[in-house]
Amino acid sequence: MNIHHLELFYFVAKYEGITAAVRKMPYGIQQPAVSGQILQLERELGVKLFNRRPFALTPAGDELYDFLYPFFSRLGEVEARLKGEESCHLRIAASSSAMRNHLPDLLVEMRTEEPKVRFTLREVEPADIHGLLLNQQIDLAISIIYGRLMEGLQAVELLKVPLVLLVPDEWKVRRLSDMLEKDPYSNGKLSKYPLVGLPPHEILGKIFLEAFDERDIHLAPSMEVDSLDLVGNYVVRGFGVGMGVDIPGKEPPEGLRAIRLTGFPPVVVGAIYQGALKPIARDFLELARNRARALTKRK
Repeated sequence: MNIHHLELFYFVAKYEGITAAVRKMPYGIQQPAVSGQILQLERELGVKLFNRRPFALTPAGDELYDFLYPFFSRLGEVEARLKGEESCHLRIAASSSAMRNHLPDLLVEMRTEEPKVRFTLREVEPADIHGLLLNQQIDLAISIIYGRLMEGLQAVELLKVPLVLLVPDEWKVRRLSDMLEKDPYSNGKLSKYPLVGLPPHEILGKIFLEAFDERDIHLAPSMEVDSLDLVGNYVVRGFGVGMGVDIPGKEPPEGLRAIRLTGFPPVVVGAIYQGALKPIARDFLELARNRARALTKRK
C-alpha cells in the first residue's frame, strides 16, 4: 500500500469527508487528486472504504482507520519533540588539543546561556572532518583551515596561531638561526637537531614541513607521533626539537621553551560547517568568535 494514499485516507476518515479533509490537511492538495488517490487505494485493496453521501466508513474502512490512527495521530507530537530535542543538541568535532585547551571553558559558557543544551563531542583529525559534515553527523568542527574546502562547506576564521619549535629549557638556543648550519650539498641550511613531530600526511605536519622547505631548511625527523601532546614528552627526553604551535593561553610543557618562528605563516584555526547553522550552533559560533578575540588581545 502507498503510504501517501494511507495518509490521505486517514485525513478523510478523521474529518469525515474529502471536502473537509482538503480544507484541514496540513499541506495543500486539490480535491480531485485526493478522490483519485483514494479510489486507487480502494482498487488496490479490492474493498470500498467509505460511502460518499452521506459519509460513513465501511467495516473495512473502520478496520483500516483503527490501524492507522495510532501512527498518524501522533506524528505532530513526535515531530515537535524531535525538533525540540534537536534544537538543544549541539554536535561538535575538534582536535584533541582544542578539546582539552579551549572547548571546556567555552562549553561551560554555552551551558550558562543555554541550560538545556546537550553536547556530543568527537575528537577527530582534520582529515576526517569533511566526511562528518557532509554526512550530517556533526553541526560544526573546530579545525585547521588549510587548502580548498569541499563544495558545500563554509569556514569562519577564529585564530591565527604561530608556529614554534620546542626545545629543552637547558639549551642555549634562543632563535631558529642558533639551530642551523650550512648544508654542504646545497645553498640551503640544515638543522643541527632532529625533529620530533607529526607525520607529513597530517595537515599540521604538512604545513610545518612545507614552511621549512620553502626556506630551504632541511629538518631530519627522528620521531613521528600522532599528537602534539606527545611531542613535548619526547623533546624533554632528548629526542630532538619539537614541532609545535603557540596556543593562546597555554604555556609550553614543563621543562621546555617555545621558540617563535618569526616570518613563518601562522596556522589558521576556524569553524567549518555545512549549509545554514541551526540557532544553537550560531550561538556557539558567536561565543567562539568572542573568545578567540579575547585570547588574541591577551596574547
